[in-house]
Amino acid sequence: MSDNSKKSLDNIVGASESLRLMDCMKRGASRRDILKMLLAGGMQAGLAGGLASTAMSAYAQTPRRGGRIRVAGDTAAVTDTLDPAKQSNKTDYCRGTMLYNGLTALDATLTPQPALAESFTTKDAKVWVFKLRRDVTFHDGKPLTPADVVFSIMRHKDPATASKAKSLADQIDSVKESGPNEVTITLNSANADLPVVVGTFHFHIVKAGTTDFNAGIGTGPYKLKEFKPGVRSLVVRNDAYWKPGKPYLDEIEFVGIGDESARVNALLSGGMDLVATLNPRSIDRVKSAAGYAVFETQSGAYTDLIMRKDTGPGANPDFVLAMKYLLDREQMKKTIALGHAVIGNDQPIDPTNRFYLAGLPQRTMDLDRAKFHLQKSGVTGKVPVVASPAAMYAVDIATVMQQTAQRVGLELDIKRMPAEGYWSNHWLNSPVGFGNVNPRPSADVLFTQFFLSSAPWNESRYKSAQFDQLLTSARAEVDFNKRKQMYGDMQTMVNADAGIGIPMFLASLDGHSTKLKGLSPIPLGGLMGYSFAENVWLDA
Repeated sequence: MSDNSKKSLDNIVGASESLRLMDCMKRGASRRDILKMLLAGGMQAGLAGGLASTAMSAYAQTPRRGGRIRVAGDTAAVTDTLDPAKQSNKTDYCRGTMLYNGLTALDATLTPQPALAESFTTKDAKVWVFKLRRDVTFHDGKPLTPADVVFSIMRHKDPATASKAKSLADQIDSVKESGPNEVTITLNSANADLPVVVGTFHFHIVKAGTTDFNAGIGTGPYKLKEFKPGVRSLVVRNDAYWKPGKPYLDEIEFVGIGDESARVNALLSGGMDLVATLNPRSIDRVKSAAGYAVFETQSGAYTDLIMRKDTGPGANPDFVLAMKYLLDREQMKKTIALGHAVIGNDQPIDPTNRFYLAGLPQRTMDLDRAKFHLQKSGVTGKVPVVASPAAMYAVDIATVMQQTAQRVGLELDIKRMPAEGYWSNHWLNSPVGFGNVNPRPSADVLFTQFFLSSAPWNESRYKSAQFDQLLTSARAEVDFNKRKQMYGDMQTMVNADAGIGIPMFLASLDGHSTKLKGLSPIPLGGLMGYSFAENVWLDA
């Protein structure tokens, strides 16, 4: 049971009586049975009734072992992989958290907590010492050693690995065994966020020397039974898992279903117990069906308007400002996200992040300012805007902007592109278009990947030597308040000068059977930040 509910019961009747009641319920006692027991012991009826309800509530929150669930992610491809270094979508990440662990794990505030490393320390944010847990074994029985950690992290630096995390690993100078259960990571420059970086999916620990990842051998809560890329995977409980009592389920079948309506139908027909990424328009249908519910996670995910500053109309800063003032954020939140979002302010750090700059003046739709900056820019004629369903809500946002732009004499020509091939053919290539950024684990990772002058995913080609210098300095700053000020300055710069418009931060919406318990938000994304597998259980 949860700590709070157990303490509540203990405080009322004492620890020994609490355990006796819980034991009776484990053997199948109902609320009526518990009430009879309490009355037989001389307790007053009113008090006994309240206590019986408290006991049943506490027991309902007690994780149960056993059972099998079927889960559907929203992507499936033959490129699905069990190699942590090459994973690139939510389906991959979900499978990764079933099979592997990292040195750290990120909690509900995205703060790194000990995982395979029982502790991590540094004196200068440049040299980090990780003490490894003892008695951790891989699925094949091999003990976890420092050599496994050295191999797992250093392979990201090898270009031949083609790691999706190479840009993050480039800061690592060396990883060396520094004791029987100790590893020392030395960076080429200080980074106070290293424990966050090694807590991300790509840095999961694998066996030293692994070249074939199809067996999925890790230290995680489940063992791989079957894996068919683009089709499904099947995992079974790892009884030797190093976390006492976890996981709870016997087996999980995981599939990818790209079509949202098909996912909803699979859930409501009883074919799935948990499905990812609902459209807000499906919420009422799911909630109105007996035995089903919606799990919402507010996060830093956003769909952004991109105006390249190196070509096209975005090269004129007044055009960029005009477009930002055309964003009717309140309407978009209400009519597009149906309220399941928070208003954005053209700054990429969202309110769930500890470094969010709350004091930045909110930019609102202002037709007078939009018209002023549009006329000052000298941009006339039709402006092509590339949009696609591949970027969540992009077509809807573009349509709202098109209607608003007409009121200031600007004609936006929406070029709707199919989802297939959008990211390779149009994203980063269109002078004016849309992107979609999934939550990132830290402000540093987000700024490094999308706003650093040299970043390959610098969507608007924003370039600022001052920004780059601040980013490097913030990594090395161990004083939280000073770091927060630096990240606040960077948000102000992006808000003012980058060719990016962020109208809202989007919530992740997952559908599930009410028999599935244990879900709680982690703002890395839906499905508990893709780590639902070791945390959920089935109610009796």
